Amino acid sequence: MFRRALTRRVAIVGTAIPVAGYAYWRWSQPPKPIMDDNRPPPLWTPPSRKQMLDGLKAAGRDGEELDLLIIGGGATGAGVAVDAASRGLKVGMVERDDFSSGTSSKSTKLVHGGVRYLQKAVMELDYEQYKLVKEALRERRVFLSTAPYLSNMLPIMLPLYQWWQLPYYYAGCKMYDFLAGGENMASSYIMLKERALEAFPMLKPDNLVGAIVYYDGQHNDSRMNMALVMTAVHYGAMVANHTEVVKVNKTVSPDGSEPKVTGARIRDNMTGEEWDVKAKGVINATGPFADGVRQLDDPTVKPIVAPSGGVHVTLPNYYSPRTMGMLDPHTSDGRVIFFLPWQGNTIAGTTDSPVPVEHEPKPKEEEIEWILDEVRRYLSPDIQVRRGDVLSAWAGIRPLVRDPAAKNTESLVRNHMINVSPSGLLTVAGGKWTTYREMAEETVDTAVKAFDLKPASPCKTQAVRLVGGHGWTDTMFIRLIQQYGLETEVAQHLASTYGDRAWTVCSLAEPTGLHWPLHGHRICDLYPYIDAEILYGVRYEYALTAVDFIARRTRLSFLNAQAALDSLPTVISVMGDELGWGVKRRRQEWIAARNFLDSMGLSESEASRTPPPLIGGPTWLQHITKLFPWSSTGSTSGGKYSRATFSAEELDRLKKVYDTREDKIKPLEKEDLHKVLEAMGFKDIQPATMETLVPELTIRKGRALQWEDFLDACANLKELSFREGTPSHLASEQRKNIPVEKSGGGV
Repeated sequence: MFRRALTRRVAIVGTAIPVAGYAYWRWSQPPKPIMDDNRPPPLWTPPSRKQMLDGLKAAGRDGEELDLLIIGGGATGAGVAVDAASRGLKVGMVERDDFSSGTSSKSTKLVHGGVRYLQKAVMELDYEQYKLVKEALRERRVFLSTAPYLSNMLPIMLPLYQWWQLPYYYAGCKMYDFLAGGENMASSYIMLKERALEAFPMLKPDNLVGAIVYYDGQHNDSRMNMALVMTAVHYGAMVANHTEVVKVNKTVSPDGSEPKVTGARIRDNMTGEEWDVKAKGVINATGPFADGVRQLDDPTVKPIVAPSGGVHVTLPNYYSPRTMGMLDPHTSDGRVIFFLPWQGNTIAGTTDSPVPVEHEPKPKEEEIEWILDEVRRYLSPDIQVRRGDVLSAWAGIRPLVRDPAAKNTESLVRNHMINVSPSGLLTVAGGKWTTYREMAEETVDTAVKAFDLKPASPCKTQAVRLVGGHGWTDTMFIRLIQQYGLETEVAQHLASTYGDRAWTVCSLAEPTGLHWPLHGHRICDLYPYIDAEILYGVRYEYALTAVDFIARRTRLSFLNAQAALDSLPTVISVMGDELGWGVKRRRQEWIAARNFLDSMGLSESEASRTPPPLIGGPTWLQHITKLFPWSSTGSTSGGKYSRATFSAEELDRLKKVYDTREDKIKPLEKEDLHKVLEAMGFKDIQPATMETLVPELTIRKGRALQWEDFLDACANLKELSFREGTPSHLASEQRKNIPVEKSGGGV
């Protein structure tokens, strides 16, 4: 009887605790906002760039002025523009390069609270870290609801190799869920070894005890930036890319106090024309370049930006499941690395190291190798993680900042900082993509007080659905297929990139003349981008250069630098015809895009190719394809090798070289080069070429050099050597080209 009573009490208590916890959780949650219905017309045509520039010019004469002039068109600047314009303020925004051309297009693509920040908050009892996580988790849900077509939930796995880690990380992820409260996506859970390997077959099974799976968000960063820009335009903001602030204008106060910022002198970098713009307030939202604008206001100010570099690499899609990411919380040097499916490929990163502020930072080879080494630690030995499989690599700069108003100027601000200088220049810096909206709200609130502005309404960006999100649904792509006869992959891409604006993109698509698909000429066989997107980018999204299109209107250069180079003839041809480019401008676009792709990990042999003669129009495209077959958009063009093949004679010679190595633990080194290359028939390799081949010889330390490892490294050598220049006595040999889409290829 006592046992029965005890059982009842345990049952009652066991039920009451979660019920009470759930009741408190629901009571503590704010009501979810109802999304606004301020939707642009289905075929809305935004003002042209010329109209935007005319509006900015008008703000500098005849007593006209802006309420706010925003410098910087990244996530923060565009977010501020949306917030201010939706409040009814008169807003202008200028960007020196292109929208999202800096850090905002080179992120890890996550919308997250930060599991690692939560761990630091708990382990170091750091309340600031705790607030940062809490704020980001709240904004994460708003982020996903305002642009549903550009963002999605993503389960992320933490593989664990010791039993004690299961309860430790499970408790941490449950705390992560609890802090999210009503904004939580889905509950974290435990996977034992068999389930973990079933969900992520690429994992190394040795000593694996299980995994924890938690949920965060993922998005298409530069497309999100573009949606913010177009939403600001829809609310009346005047925006201009490739437009630079060259001077901050000030007016002396009648009382003799500090001169106040009253606008700026800006320059159209496409034409060189300059003019003055008047504004009640100027906001500096230039990220890593914030100090440069601050020095325009006061040349004596001390730098506040502590730039931190992050490198990412793109790998073929077979490196990860399509719907599951992975987090490595215990890398060899303590940094955290993500391994995520994105846009049909896999991205891995990021590094975290001090860097100088520069316009187009290039990823360092040692950082790329570090990422690959960390990937090797977690993937099955059956998967040869090869340098040649890196399709693209990029470096971004995170602008960590020091608050100039803080007493301790050495400490970095962990989230973001808003500062108003004595002359009235408002600077907002730091933060991350996930919290862009809250940063913008705080910035505009500060500007309203500092500049005595009169907004028509308070902040409402929690409920402002971005352009493209109003008419989008999960199944919208099916209607695109039915109405336009698109390939399924193309239709899904258009719907998830443009939302309900995909209908406008499809209206620009020319018939293919095929039985199927009826519309949609791909600009690259490997990816679902079509030529109609080029026209849409020019007419509706202010794309002015080839780099604007391949890097930010589409993500081709981030997915595959070689494929982006191959698509350039089509991109330059269509843009040139639309914008009236002559031969000289088309040649300039080729060179500029090729140089940009060099910063995206394009191999030196491809990046250094001499541009072909440019004739212009369709004839130019035919001419370039005829003279340079490697530039065609087909997937079988020359120079694309996933892994070279060997003849029987070469295999015999290589086996002899392998067998002569007594120390199988010792990795291949530079002195082995000549033996290997001679065995493959290469005898006249230049010293510069030798230097480029050395990194390809790296073999995992601490284990014997197996024949397969040796052969794989030799394949790297043969591929790179062959691309440098085929010896004359081998020129007649027929080598098998492995199309990129069949192996993931290499750059």
